[in-house]
Amino acid sequence: MTGNIRPARASDASRIAELIVFNYRMNFYRFFHNDEFYFGELNVIDTAAEYAQGSQALSEVWVYDDGAVKGMLRVSGDEIVKLFVDPQFQSSGIGSELLRYAYGTLGADWLWVLEYNERGRQFYRRHGFELTGEKMIEDEWVPLLKMRRCLEG
Repeated sequence: MTGNIRPARASDASRIAELIVFNYRMNFYRFFHNDEFYFGELNVIDTAAEYAQGSQALSEVWVYDDGAVKGMLRVSGDEIVKLFVDPQFQSSGIGSELLRYAYGTLGADWLWVLEYNERGRQFYRRHGFELTGEKMIEDEWVPLLKMRRCLEG
């Protein structure tokens, strides 16, 4: 069921930014300990501005909204660019619903995952994604692994 998933609106920009910023800090800071980035460069105000009315970023985002926006999905073409659920609502099926929407409705079948993010890799594996063997370093210090959804028999 995808009744709670809808295209993002400009009025969602600050909530989208909160989801991105807080998930980055909670999930990735422990690997990089980069205060300048995680508590300076990465902030809600600047991130919300990226999702302003008429922006390319906003047009690529869907949100999980059951009265409150609890998760977000960004898809560009067939790539899943971002998928974040508010930490308070993780492990409740919201991420799975967003991911199924990405590949089932939007046709997105691949993504980059942080190499150190074992929890994320396991989540994607449960949904039929496998490592491709491709690796990239983003921003000169972030190791990412490519995963692609394998079609079932």
